[in-house]
Amino acid sequence: MHFDNSMAELLDDRQEWLRFSQPHTSKSIHEADDCWDSHVVVQGMHCAACAFTVEEALLSVPGVHSAEVNAATHRAKVVWSAARVKPSQWMAAMAKAGYGALPAADSSLRQARHEEGRRALWRWLVAGFCMMQVMMYAYPAYVAHEGDITPEMVFLLRWASWVLTLPVVFFSCGPFLGNAWRDIRARRVSMDLPVSLGMVITFLLSSAATFEPNGLFGGEVYYDSLTMFVFFLLTGRWLELRVRDRTAGALEALMNRLPESVARQLSNGEFERVAVRRVLVGDVIRVLPSESFPADGVILQGQTLADEALLTGESRPQVRGVGDSVVAGSHNLSGIVTVRVVQVGKGTQFSQIVSLMENASLQKPRLAQLADRIAKPFLVGVLVLAALSAVWWWPSSPSHALMVAVAVLVVTCPCALSLATPAAMLAAAGNLARHGVLVRNLQALESLAEIDTLIFDKTGTLTQDGQRIAQVVTADGVTPKYALALAAGLAKHSLHPLSRALVQAHNASASSPAPDVQDVVEMIGHGLEGHLNEVFRLGSAAFCAPKTKGLPDKASVCQVHLCSENEWLASWQLSEDVRSDAVQTVQALKDLNVDVWLLSGDRPESAQEVAQQVGIHQAFGACTPQDKLSRMQAAQSQGARVAMVGDGLNDGPVLAGAHVSMAFGNAVPLAQSKSDLVLMGSSLLVVAQSVKLARQTLRVVRQNLVWAATYNAVCVPLAVVGWLPAWLAGLGMALSSLWVVLNSLRLTKGF
Repeated sequence: MHFDNSMAELLDDRQEWLRFSQPHTSKSIHEADDCWDSHVVVQGMHCAACAFTVEEALLSVPGVHSAEVNAATHRAKVVWSAARVKPSQWMAAMAKAGYGALPAADSSLRQARHEEGRRALWRWLVAGFCMMQVMMYAYPAYVAHEGDITPEMVFLLRWASWVLTLPVVFFSCGPFLGNAWRDIRARRVSMDLPVSLGMVITFLLSSAATFEPNGLFGGEVYYDSLTMFVFFLLTGRWLELRVRDRTAGALEALMNRLPESVARQLSNGEFERVAVRRVLVGDVIRVLPSESFPADGVILQGQTLADEALLTGESRPQVRGVGDSVVAGSHNLSGIVTVRVVQVGKGTQFSQIVSLMENASLQKPRLAQLADRIAKPFLVGVLVLAALSAVWWWPSSPSHALMVAVAVLVVTCPCALSLATPAAMLAAAGNLARHGVLVRNLQALESLAEIDTLIFDKTGTLTQDGQRIAQVVTADGVTPKYALALAAGLAKHSLHPLSRALVQAHNASASSPAPDVQDVVEMIGHGLEGHLNEVFRLGSAAFCAPKTKGLPDKASVCQVHLCSENEWLASWQLSEDVRSDAVQTVQALKDLNVDVWLLSGDRPESAQEVAQQVGIHQAFGACTPQDKLSRMQAAQSQGARVAMVGDGLNDGPVLAGAHVSMAFGNAVPLAQSKSDLVLMGSSLLVVAQSVKLARQTLRVVRQNLVWAATYNAVCVPLAVVGWLPAWLAGLGMALSSLWVVLNSLRLTKGF
């Protein structure tokens, strides 16, 4: 595969890297400060063995630290050092191995996919046309009795069939034969090798019988079988290509949300069109109706409706006017707006979402890893079995022996086995993404399907994220305004929902900013401590009481308390509204036979009140993160499979300890979230819907694996004993792979 030098020069431009790469953040690599993560789409792949080949080619390049290739999505993630290698070098290594590469966000990717589909369609049409003509010429031989057709006519019909088979072999079979020849030269095995051997053997055997009917291999020709099984294989490949595009559609639709260029304001007030990657923080841009916002920003002028469905799961357009924030990747639906850019590149929420989805699409669940591990030994076993079958049948009929070997080679191709798990997992992940649930870890779908217990946090999870101050109690001589300002000075250093509520209340009522409290430290699950002339604490009663020798009775109903080094200053009671779909969510989980718990750091009374509202019977309040973890581990020790749903902040330990964890993306920056699934919208019902879809996904995976195993168990013996003709073997192979993909496609429908 040729690698264009001009393309190499373009890809080696550091400015171009941001199109498909981002700086590597892991510190596990010695040169992490100059390492990059690049995502590319691999061209020319057809199976799990191809994925291994691409990985080996990439890892052979000095400076490439790791490479992950997914056979189902044809995507690769490459971690490389800019000090030792350039993108053109590791892409050239892929080209040398016989595979092309396109940046995952490249504007030409869609065109390349269209061209691939067009070529596949042409090969299929040629094979179909020639197959029908060959069948027409073969028909007389099937129905005629001895003496009905002269030898000259038989030779003419066979010669015509041979001519019609040439386009099938040299054009329609091109991808199979090309990949097989590439593998032979590289001394490796892929799924195209046994299929190609079957094609070549059938064609040569039939050609020998055509031009040497009295030779060693007799007078039987198999042009009809050859053209039929090529047609069936190409039918399966073409339909798989179409279905793969649909199952990978959510990721591609998301990645293609950013425009190629945008109008940026110059110093003289005029606008010029520039590439999106040239936009910097502070620039002023103009976004027209039907365009996407290329960066996070604040609207300076104009009003519009923004479609944020793929980013948040919110299906209704959102009104955005002057002063409102807009996010990269959302669509401007109605008006012309001028926006000041506040975040670009990897700092945008859009970039974080794309990164999460790309990484998830490259992961291989346990079942998929097992299938990949056995694919290569299985292929070697196929070649050996075909050879042994030919040896067994050779004494009775060399021609029949070779056709038995062909049937074995074709029917045993493990395409269905390799597709069984990733096709289903990726279809489900794409469906979840369209509804605002990002899957960080594909293995989590398998774990989520097996849960029997689900634990909710209360604040910001079962209740609305925003809260309001319902009551304030202050010490003598302390005004509520002063106390709130001091509390906001501490709270602005935290992302906890109660802290955010205090900051918002101060910003809404005060004309001056909160004091700048120094050396603020957050004790997760307890509160904040900082220095402003003296040490102040903001947090739970247990956190503040030791400093003040207890809190006054009038503050006992409050959740948040403020104290100095030796005295209590103020307390606040914040009211929170239960999410509108919380009751429906809890009932839906119970209908799925999931035991629902509530563990909260809030007062036991508050936790019980919310639990009663939503229908949860197991509720515990005043829980520290360690308390939550201990209760969860106690349930796990009794055999429970536990999922945890929290806000991703003070729930870190219990989220990490759960079999599968879910967190709301608006509660914590995505880059900090360690949850397996991130809920981008405000809907709680997606939790129950995700559990239901995960269970359906696992059922589909098992169906796929059982089908693939049963198909091989039934068809291989039939091929070995000579009862399965080559054309029927080709049909069986195509249908088995197609059935797996179509069965997985069911997961993209509904929710």
